[in-house]
Amino acid sequence: MAKTSGRQYGRTAARAAAAALTAALVATGTAAVASDAPQPSLGAAADQPSAAPAAAAAAVTPSFALYGVNSTGTAYAYAPNGKGGLTARDVYGSGWTGVSFMAQVDNQGDGQSDGLWFRESNGDMGYLKFDSSSVKIGYGWNTYNKIVSPGNIGGAAAGDLLARDTKGDLYVYLGYGTGKVTGRIKVGYGWNIYSEIAGNGDLNGDGKNDIVARDKSGVLYLYKGTGNQKAPFSARTKIGSGWNTYNKLVSTGDLDLDGRTDLVARDSAGALYLYKGTGNAAAPYKAKVKIGTSGWNSYKFLF
Repeated sequence: MAKTSGRQYGRTAARAAAAALTAALVATGTAAVASDAPQPSLGAAADQPSAAPAAAAAAVTPSFALYGVNSTGTAYAYAPNGKGGLTARDVYGSGWTGVSFMAQVDNQGDGQSDGLWFRESNGDMGYLKFDSSSVKIGYGWNTYNKIVSPGNIGGAAAGDLLARDTKGDLYVYLGYGTGKVTGRIKVGYGWNIYSEIAGNGDLNGDGKNDIVARDKSGVLYLYKGTGNQKAPFSARTKIGSGWNTYNKLVSTGDLDLDGRTDLVARDSAGALYLYKGTGNAAAPYKAKVKIGTSGWNSYKFLF
């Protein structure tokens, strides 16, 4: 067992012009954040509904568009359609072949993503703010075999990063709200028993962000957030078994716009399923609903 030490549519993100969409999210490989290399760019965010207040007044339920990047580096965006599914995809750029991790982050605590964290193949970590240029925020991140952007888990407003090294030790990097992060804080060990870790919001209605983790036998566990940066999660509780049918688990927050955090799962056949959040820690998800019939295995990154 891993141990821890311790809506309706409102504001819509502006879209880039059609010509800009094909050039948005352009990356340049391992030199992307070098000062003497062309800077990658990120166009306007894909449509995001206004975030709904969570059950606890202290939190806002995130609601991001879902992004997919295929093996050729082409990036696509899918916005929530307001009916529990996704809109048709938009092309949001190309050139994302020199990265090994990509994730969105909400830096303002308003429930909408502000930009993108990404790790380059040389281990450098970068941040791209929407409609801006990239910033190098660290190096040596190849020591980690799992990185997750789970929202605010350290008690401040901005989103944070979780990173697991090859020994199974878990670290949190607190976000400054600019895309940059603090030095790491060790928060657990034994996390190499998990093949998937996901989260982006509150699953039990207490106003603190939670995560889920799937072990190698397919059992899914809930780690309830504490808001304490030194011990961000309470002891795990079992959600259910059989989750190894999926090769990817990801949360973009509230996808069906009911004010609760959801989970998206992709199976080995390339179908996509939505697990709607309940707000109940004892049973945090409703029965699965298929929201994509096939083809989702074409994406190397889904975030």
